[in-house]
Amino acid sequence: MEIIYGINKPMESNCWPVVTLGVFDGIHKGHLRVINKTVNWAKEKNGKSIVMTFSMNPKAVLGVKPSSMITSLEHRLNVFESLGVDCTVVMEFNDDVANIAADKFVDNVLHKWIGVKGLVLGYNCSFGKNGTGDKGMVYMLADKYDYEVFSCDPVMLDNDIISSTLVRKAVMTGDLKRAEEMLGRPVTILGTVVSGSQRGGKVLFPTANLDLHHEVMPPGGVYGTSARLNGKDFYAITNIGKRPTFEAELIIENGYLETVVEVHILDFSDSIYGQDLEVKFLCKIRDEKKFDSANELKIQIEKDKQTFMEYVKAHGL
Repeated sequence: MEIIYGINKPMESNCWPVVTLGVFDGIHKGHLRVINKTVNWAKEKNGKSIVMTFSMNPKAVLGVKPSSMITSLEHRLNVFESLGVDCTVVMEFNDDVANIAADKFVDNVLHKWIGVKGLVLGYNCSFGKNGTGDKGMVYMLADKYDYEVFSCDPVMLDNDIISSTLVRKAVMTGDLKRAEEMLGRPVTILGTVVSGSQRGGKVLFPTANLDLHHEVMPPGGVYGTSARLNGKDFYAITNIGKRPTFEAELIIENGYLETVVEVHILDFSDSIYGQDLEVKFLCKIRDEKKFDSANELKIQIEKDKQTFMEYVKAHGL
């Protein structure tokens, strides 16, 4: 997948571009409907599917306190590529972009820069200054700029329209089954492996500590997961929490207890510092708890591994 940062690199001509645009936080079933239509329409026309997204949450620029992202930019780019998107344009949402009139965006960006021929909209898509670039305006300008428009209906779950807000709430409250139903896939997080206390490697098991780039995560606990690294999947036990067994030592070291994400990849011992790791949540094994000693914790982790592998076997994973 080609990635273009900013509106600067010339687009190739004569490729019948099909474009959609949005933040696509979470890339839930509603987003999937939009992106799959974009990809399939481009294939039908022997054209090029293009997703336009933002490097940050536009709410931060508009003065609205943004929620944590479900999927960071790096995570979204991975998913876009897996869905067959040909090109992603990553725009920085700054004051200049926020103040572009919607008709000027259609003229200067979609028409003159991209040469759009097909435009796919989500049911509530809006763009341009004050969000005036809506479905009605896009249809009104279609003949002038010689493009076609397809507007997607919302995707429902029970009586709710699936949205990033609902997905975020489900993840943060630990309702991973509900989140999976809205996403169409298990909940995942993407993080960069960073150096931790290395306490696990010394007295327990080697773990990868993740920097999630402000992605939301499930509540504290021990989870059965799979970890994807360099295109390969490994079974893993993932702990989210404050490591209460080592509470006193951590307070002395840091002055506080921070929430950490530690991934113990089973039957794996390579050094992966600095690499990105995607973690897929398959089941919750137990809540995090404090043990009287590191040895008791080690025994419990062995039990957690056994519990998880029994789950894997029972569910044919």
